[in-house]
Amino acid sequence: MQFSLLGFSQDTGFRVFAFEGTAADKTRTAFTVRADLALTRKHGIRVQELPLLCRGLLERAGEGEQLSATTFTEEEMRLYTHNCTEARDAAMRRRKSLRRPLVVQAENEI
Repeated sequence: MQFSLLGFSQDTGFRVFAFEGTAADKTRTAFTVRADLALTRKHGIRVQELPLLCRGLLERAGEGEQLSATTFTEEEMRLYTHNCTEARDAAMRRRKSLRRPLVVQAENEI
């Protein structure tokens, strides 16, 4: 199923994203995903990232398990921030291992 973002609305501390899912047989279904903005701030998730994260949530749900209305939970936010931290740490380790050690010649060799 392909998901297209239609827009969002604000609902008392929640951002509600509206998606349209298009199945292989071209049937369309409406979906909404709610995200608690207080929890996104707590976990350091930027508001600009939410549409893609919510679409990813819909894509990960199994074809038979998809609900027309769902919530981006705190556990999923925690998992996302953990994965981002792991990726950033791995990139730092790679960057450090690629650096060549500085070779200093002794004064008597010059």
